[in-house]
Amino acid sequence: MAKSWEEINARIAAGEAVVVTAEEFAEIAAAEGVKGAAKRVDVVTTGTFGPMCSSGVMLNFGHSDPPIKMGRIWLNDVPAYGGLAAVDTYLGVTEPSETKGLEYGGAHVIEDLIRGKRVHLRATSYGTDCYPRTEIDTWVGLEDLNQAYFFNPRNAYQNYAVAVNSSDQPIYTYLGPLLPRFGNGTFCSAGALSPLLNDPTYRTIGVGTRAFVAGAPGYVAWQGTQHNPNQNRDEHGVPTGPAGTIAVIADLKQASPEFFSAATMTRYGVSSFVGIGIPIPVLDEDLAAQLALTDADLSATIFDYGVARRSRPALGQVTYAQLHGGAITVAGKRVPVGPISSLAKARAIAAELKRWVSERRWKLTEPYELLPQPGTQSTKPLEIRSEEAI
Repeated sequence: MAKSWEEINARIAAGEAVVVTAEEFAEIAAAEGVKGAAKRVDVVTTGTFGPMCSSGVMLNFGHSDPPIKMGRIWLNDVPAYGGLAAVDTYLGVTEPSETKGLEYGGAHVIEDLIRGKRVHLRATSYGTDCYPRTEIDTWVGLEDLNQAYFFNPRNAYQNYAVAVNSSDQPIYTYLGPLLPRFGNGTFCSAGALSPLLNDPTYRTIGVGTRAFVAGAPGYVAWQGTQHNPNQNRDEHGVPTGPAGTIAVIADLKQASPEFFSAATMTRYGVSSFVGIGIPIPVLDEDLAAQLALTDADLSATIFDYGVARRSRPALGQVTYAQLHGGAITVAGKRVPVGPISSLAKARAIAAELKRWVSERRWKLTEPYELLPQPGTQSTKPLEIRSEEAI
């Protein structure tokens, strides 16, 4: 039984829509069958909460008197990008402090702002006739800024690597520390709750899709960087390795520290945990069948991060049920494994988004443009070339 976006939004507006989380939908499908679940449920909510390094914020400070064309900019001694208009800047989460190093970075500045703290703004300029000031030193809070919004180039990776280390030395990665000789493994995904794993071929997610971003209402703005729809896929059409991504935008002033957290990965660098949730309309039975997949149905690929190359050896696949069980087998060895993302937070995000939709706080938006589909593009490597070679 097919439903349209219009029909589902009309049911939301009337307070009649049946909205459940992805985990709840899987339970309904197991009890009533996919056909019954598709008929009964209108919207399925998803969630994920993990480190997303390709994140940051656009900020506008307003003009001082006399005004300044900010060239070099620091927020709590963290450099922000000055190559924009006079008092605009972009602050990336991974930028480290010039005084504290990896202990504090762009993500920490953003979290400080969300928590209502003022941050130290310094800027210098070469000075112009219309912007004569050459330096400024002040303190600003989120309420002082004209605009402050997330613009995250890559969030909510669709599946990701399970990382292990075959080498004889510990290594420190964006997936956390990895002990030598397969001493441990890490992974980063909410599995069956993850947004893009619930719509693996991007039928409902694209430009204009409404999304929960760090506790604020936001939108999918574009395909994310490194979006790779041509990853190997299983019999359900679900990619078994890193595949689709989304770029998102949302109001920083509505964000919550409950769903955004700065982090420092040991001997790697600064990152941020970002909560992302997307409501998915149950349009038909085919989509319902994918929404009904559980952690036992979804697999990720194990990669050996002990090999410091662009293409790391793949060492097999494991289900998310096995990963959440705490141990996997790699090269005949039992390896303890743990997540660096939070399943509890993912559940909280899916539940909060369920409440938003159920309470008619927002309707669903049909994408203006779908994400690039399987067969349309893949990621390209960066090749090292000499000037003579080109």
